[in-house]
Amino acid sequence: MEHKHHTESFEEQEMRLWKRRLFGSWIFAIPIAIIMVLERFFEIMLFGEYTSFIILFMGFPVIFFFGWGTIKSGIRGFINFYFSMDSLIALGTLIAYATGILAFFIEIQDYSGVSAMIMSIFITGKYIETKARGRASQEIKKLLELGAKKARVLRGKEEIEIPITEVKIGDIIVVRPGEKIPTDGIITKGQSAVDESMITGESMPIEKKIKDRVIGATINQDGILYVKATKIGSDTFLAHIINLVEEAQGTKIPIQKVADKVTNIFVPAILILTLLTFIGWIVFSGDWSRALGAAISVLVIACPCALGLAVPIALTVGSGMGAKKGILIRKGEAIQTMKEVKIIAFDKTGTITKGKPEVTNFISKVKEDYFWEVTGSLEHLSEHPIAKAIVAKASLKNYKKFNSFSVVRGRGLEGKLGNKKIVIGNRTLMNEKNISFKLIEQQIKNWEEEGKTTMIVAENSKIIGAVAVADAIKDDSKKAISDLNKIGYRTVMITGDNLVTAKAIAKQVGIKEVIANVLPEEKAKKIEELQKRGMVAFVGDGINDAPALKQSNVSIAMGSGSDIAIEVGDIVLVKGSLIGVVQAINLSRATFSKIKQNLFWAFGYNVIAIPLAVAGLLNPIVAELAMALSSISVVANANLLRRKRI
Repeated sequence: MEHKHHTESFEEQEMRLWKRRLFGSWIFAIPIAIIMVLERFFEIMLFGEYTSFIILFMGFPVIFFFGWGTIKSGIRGFINFYFSMDSLIALGTLIAYATGILAFFIEIQDYSGVSAMIMSIFITGKYIETKARGRASQEIKKLLELGAKKARVLRGKEEIEIPITEVKIGDIIVVRPGEKIPTDGIITKGQSAVDESMITGESMPIEKKIKDRVIGATINQDGILYVKATKIGSDTFLAHIINLVEEAQGTKIPIQKVADKVTNIFVPAILILTLLTFIGWIVFSGDWSRALGAAISVLVIACPCALGLAVPIALTVGSGMGAKKGILIRKGEAIQTMKEVKIIAFDKTGTITKGKPEVTNFISKVKEDYFWEVTGSLEHLSEHPIAKAIVAKASLKNYKKFNSFSVVRGRGLEGKLGNKKIVIGNRTLMNEKNISFKLIEQQIKNWEEEGKTTMIVAENSKIIGAVAVADAIKDDSKKAISDLNKIGYRTVMITGDNLVTAKAIAKQVGIKEVIANVLPEEKAKKIEELQKRGMVAFVGDGINDAPALKQSNVSIAMGSGSDIAIEVGDIVLVKGSLIGVVQAINLSRATFSKIKQNLFWAFGYNVIAIPLAVAGLLNPIVAELAMALSSISVVANANLLRRKRI
């Protein structure tokens, strides 16, 4: 259990702390409330002359144990002359509690029970606030977990497995198919396709051969690689990404700072008013008990519980509504910042597109069934993602048996089917085999201009068709971006992919501005450049997007993406659909509107109630009930948010 607490983030520890205080304070406050109600309204004295002593005894842990953090913070405000909400709570509860002690010695009204109620209501508000803020990010921890834990290195002619921390620069690492490449390096032997989607965001694996560079934590697909380690530990690409995320953390201004600035003016004004009320009553009535009662009433009625609840309760309701729609609001400040956003930038792969290759077009010069039978059967023998896309499209129940089969690395496949030689590959392979594809060249060119990968199929050196494979656009991406353009947002695509493919995708979905060939560390810089023209929301799904997500004013992560992107996101779209971006904007606007209404009612209540308290027309008990009602009204108003259509 200790270990669990040790690994918890600051926000998780804070939420657990306020939850403990919440339960602890109400265990004592509820019996106090029952005793007070029975005494005030039914004149039932459960404990006779010991009632005051019992209320003091039960109120003590509420104020000086569960509420001690608030009392300490409030007192610090008086010492430093920087007042917060805690200042009023501390002063109000301490004075009210002190009346219970003074009542034993002088003729004065006992408000000690009120003090426990004030503190309990305040603690409830603080718990709701910390919960609404959401759990803390674990992105750094998750990033560290991405790297390989062990490496298989050559020592002489022997392969030995060692922890990644023991790898030295110059070590030759053996990486088998399906394994993570342990660290950055250069290939000295072998060739393979490497999945670098965590770096580039591009779903297509990259063909790698001798002298090509590879990056730690990327995945070797289908060949054995011998990699010479060139960077280790903190110098690796993954470590660099981690540093970028750490640097970008904590740059956003929390919404609470605004409330604190308001409170810092509001609280001293109330303290002065309380003092003037007390003096005024002493001068004009000479009644110490009445003067103290009026002063406590002013403190209690001005106690900013409703103000403290105004923001978090609206966030809680907004978050709940979002969750039902698959929109998780992880950082409350995103609600406020979202209304200032002018530019929405998107990653391409896995965000606008599905993130995996699919057959988008084909042409057949023979019977379609035969074309797919031959093509699907040969591609079935390969593990390449393009091959898997073609096999999925062919959807054969039985595969034809080939006499021979070979992979032509980076160009295609060839095999023998009886006495027929089947070749499937790109332009380069067809030219090498002297196979003419003039009949379908224009069609192939059109596909390539759309950013699609084309595989030409030949039988005995004669073209029988071709297949276009691409990372297909998600069904609702076009509608979502069209909606954003209509609302007036500037939409931009930032991708690690090449310009031709990026422009083709952008044209299909209606994005006017494209920034292509961007590496992960450059993505954050591009966001920074865009921020010179206005606030930016960035939508991404992969580890390569983490620095950009952190740099943006509002980060929106696709729930279908990597854990790291989800953890970095201020807003997470669980369904992985861009329609969620439009809904998140509508939800943010509706929630922030409700926050403003709540703040208006919280202050409005004070404007009306404080003069009544000054005039001595509000008993502290009534003031406390009014304060509770103001909090309830704020909660009720926040719940009206549920009627909004997003």
